[in-house]
Amino acid sequence: MNYLEIKRSILDKIKDYESIIIARHIKPDGDCMGSSLGLREILRASFPNKKVLSLGHMKADYLKFIGSEDENPEEEVYRNSLLIVVDTATFERIDNKNVSLCPEIIKIDHHIPIEDYGTINYIRADLPATCAIIVDFYQTFKNELVLNDEAAKALFVGMVTDTGRFRYSGVGPEIMRLAATLLEHNLNIESIYSNLYIREKKSLKLQGYVLKHFKTTENGIAYFNMSRRVRKKHNVSTEDASALINILDSIRNHLIWIFFIEADDKSYRVRIRSRFVPINGIAEKFRGGGHKQAAGALVKNKREMRTLLQEADKLLKEFKNENQGVF
Repeated sequence: MNYLEIKRSILDKIKDYESIIIARHIKPDGDCMGSSLGLREILRASFPNKKVLSLGHMKADYLKFIGSEDENPEEEVYRNSLLIVVDTATFERIDNKNVSLCPEIIKIDHHIPIEDYGTINYIRADLPATCAIIVDFYQTFKNELVLNDEAAKALFVGMVTDTGRFRYSGVGPEIMRLAATLLEHNLNIESIYSNLYIREKKSLKLQGYVLKHFKTTENGIAYFNMSRRVRKKHNVSTEDASALINILDSIRNHLIWIFFIEADDKSYRVRIRSRFVPINGIAEKFRGGGHKQAAGALVKNKREMRTLLQEADKLLKEFKNENQGVF
């Protein structure tokens, strides 16, 4: 089945149901929130007589400006609803335990395929954001669908955040044309970027602390252990602490950078980023996954932290040996 056939089957399935639930992954980011809220607004504007809900439990306060998700409905609503899951590679990462009650599932995602859990699985690993898939879906059926300003704003935010402001690999003519479709709407770009990237003073002070205290491995991994003590000292949330990952992205010859953020149960949420080097394989070994150059994982203790660093350092050494002059 080609992309056009899959997109048509998705639209036909949407038309079949009077109730639609849109779900996304745990620990929400800009792309999953943007694609969920953006698709919800498209469907509400296009099919005003349908009930369309965007649902999730864990929140991302920094994304409140693009809209709010809906209240969790009764179980009977799930049993009569089409489920659309966005930006979520595996079923277990869906941030809603009631979704198994839905009779049919559509998976829309841009991660490397791991699990086909949907009745329809629409995977576009060639696009750098699920929001881009949603915009492309709208463009394909723009004679039948409505893209309003609210949807455009949410989708643009998702594209901006998952492409690093259009700096990451995978950004090409197609993604810029899709972004241009959104910019035809009433978007306040200055306001969007301010909401995304303006920081509180306490966060900037923590940034200075990170730059002073980060460590490196023998072959060029830059990393920082964001302990609970450091977070409490600077009075920042795990979310704000995690957002600082890319302050280590411009160190010469350090092609991989990693943040370990200690949780209350003393496990560590791991954020891994890179230039050139595919690092999603490392993340998958440690209860995670993601993109080739942006992934997340989970380690249970400092011993596993050291093991992850050793494997990442070995990977980087091999990459540098095989790719002299590339970086």
